[in-house]
Amino acid sequence: MAVDVALSPDEIRQFRKDNAKLRERDVADRLSISEAQLIAAHVGHGATRIGAHINQIMQIAQTLGEVMALTRNPSCVHEKTGVYDNYHPGAHASMILTEEIDLRMFPKHWCHAFMVEKEIESGMQRSVQVFDAAGDAVHKIYLREGSDLIAWQNAMDKHTLPDQSDDLQVEPRAPVEAAKADPDKAETLRKEWTRMTDTHQFLRLTSKLKMNRLGAYRIAGAPFVRPLAVSAVDAMLHKLANQGTSVMIFVGNKGCIQIHSGPIKTLTPMGPWQNVMDPGFNLHLRLDHVAEVWAVDKPTQRGPALSVEAFDNEGGLIFQIFGIGKEGMDSRPEWRAIVDSLESSEGAA
Repeated sequence: MAVDVALSPDEIRQFRKDNAKLRERDVADRLSISEAQLIAAHVGHGATRIGAHINQIMQIAQTLGEVMALTRNPSCVHEKTGVYDNYHPGAHASMILTEEIDLRMFPKHWCHAFMVEKEIESGMQRSVQVFDAAGDAVHKIYLREGSDLIAWQNAMDKHTLPDQSDDLQVEPRAPVEAAKADPDKAETLRKEWTRMTDTHQFLRLTSKLKMNRLGAYRIAGAPFVRPLAVSAVDAMLHKLANQGTSVMIFVGNKGCIQIHSGPIKTLTPMGPWQNVMDPGFNLHLRLDHVAEVWAVDKPTQRGPALSVEAFDNEGGLIFQIFGIGKEGMDSRPEWRAIVDSLESSEGAA
């Protein structure tokens, strides 16, 4: 069933104009509409509907030169500067694999797309924005000073859809799946866990046992998982920044996962946000959204893969952080030392 918008496109545009300093997501929340519906209201006023097929979007992205890639969920925003290249299409999952921009994309959730031109204080901001069926942002691509404006215009000429209406029907947002576990299968979970040879086997294992990630963590116990204090997230970021340890930071939503590989250097807290503000990589994390944190140890053929994973109060995954292995190994002693030093949650064994 589609979700109707009570406000007219004119009313939406006027509210946006009157609240120019608010982020698009916050404007949409204030109006009780999706972000895609907010952008659609600006079709003919800086926004242009384009085809949302992932191959089309990646075709555009690979012509634009240096850009900023943005992927987020309600609690975390992940921004990487680089060039889109080395695209691997797939019906279920597609990838961009470069040193700077590293994406895992799930095409079925790429439902609505726009090219957006918006005047801001520093000049004209241009972006490609992709949304899922509920109108939530899946992935955004922002042009930078050195981006190819001729390629931008060519893409708009080529990919503009005949339908340029300024309203948009979206589907109801699916609720986050709560933690799902079966304590009667805990021993089977632990036995199969020890047999894993790759981290990607974990979700297949939980699916087979009719559990999900968070549910499995809650019943697995040591030595597979350790519940961490919520405060461990900020402590971990400070330790990483102070020690310069390279990690892989995964942030995503249903339609896209974006990965940063390398160290983090500059932390800039602001209100409830902790921000990584490094050249080429920014991360914006709502620390007050973190409700549950786990240190997770998975065996692989290349040694143990240790991660820290944070969840919100609905059970939604906010981020995962892994150590970067060296010489073909998944384990890294510096990262394990940081994780081992983090405080366990109250009442943890």
